[in-house]
Amino acid sequence: MRFVFKTSYDRDIDLHKDGWSRARIALLVVIFALLPFAVGDYYLAEAANTLIWALAGMGLMILVGHTGLPSLGHAAFLAIGAYTDAALMNAGLPFLVSFPLAGLAAGVFGAIVAIPAVRMSGIYLAIATLALFVIVEEMVIILEPITGGVGGIFAPSIEIAGIGFDRYANLANFYWLVLAIVVAVTWCYANLLRSPTGRSFLAVRDSEVSARALGINVTATRALSFGLSAGVTGLAGGLMGHFIGFFNYEAFSIFISINLLLVVTIGGLGFIQGAFFGAILITAVPQLLAILRDGLGGWGVDISAIPGLDTAIFSLILIGFIVYEPAGLYGRYLKIKAYFTLFPLARRDMFRRNKTYVKTERMR
Repeated sequence: MRFVFKTSYDRDIDLHKDGWSRARIALLVVIFALLPFAVGDYYLAEAANTLIWALAGMGLMILVGHTGLPSLGHAAFLAIGAYTDAALMNAGLPFLVSFPLAGLAAGVFGAIVAIPAVRMSGIYLAIATLALFVIVEEMVIILEPITGGVGGIFAPSIEIAGIGFDRYANLANFYWLVLAIVVAVTWCYANLLRSPTGRSFLAVRDSEVSARALGINVTATRALSFGLSAGVTGLAGGLMGHFIGFFNYEAFSIFISINLLLVVTIGGLGFIQGAFFGAILITAVPQLLAILRDGLGGWGVDISAIPGLDTAIFSLILIGFIVYEPAGLYGRYLKIKAYFTLFPLARRDMFRRNKTYVKTERMR
């Protein structure tokens, strides 16, 4: 077991508890940065896709994992980010201007919609976000001069200071760009949770009654969380549009929203690391199924004709985690780590589930 001897109050608010923790993060970033020199284009593209999904997962994690608000329509903000970024670049703006504006547009739209929506809770809020997704989908079709309508729109190639970051022509550069954006957003997200705003999110998630008693404006906090969540998701949508290259409204279907929920639920609700664990799973399972199809095809077994196989497997994985491991992959990692750290003093009932609320909080 490792103990940290603190000599100043600054250590209490440090993002990393010790130098070893900071070194691990730096080493992980270096490993990811060197990935283009170690793998081929196919696996590098999959790594970039995983990072984009992790960024989108962090966007939803702000809302679901750290504020406790459900959402079934976050694919709408992916679409807003992708279409805004592509439309602004087609209008002549550079990527360094259009990309932040895409995130800002998604965030402002989410905050405006959230003002009436966050007064609801539970299943009603989930249905409201689903209705929002349908509205955005129809808006994409109606605004054909900007979005291309049903036909779709091309995402222009990214160029910064004369250097190309095209997903197909300069894949390594595109990967490094995505990695830099994900690292920057992750750093900002981690610091947000240490701020009064982030602590307000956690207070609203854990107990609305206690949050109100502490003087927190629950409605304003929810709306702010919704706006920040939509903004980060819009940034992921902008990168996703460049990753796809050409897209229409069908690229951001309701299944994308469900997959985002899978990312945060299976990865680990309430943990930034959970967004990365969930993104790895959500992008790796289809690849493993493709490998399995090829392997079984060599033995004369064809599973490619089975409809909805991917969806069925994801559903079984989700049910398994909800029943046996609600804390997700990262939660399981923490339990295994605690077991070996405390061995032989670890006990099975250390991680017994607690109720998420008490009877006094049942206001409705």
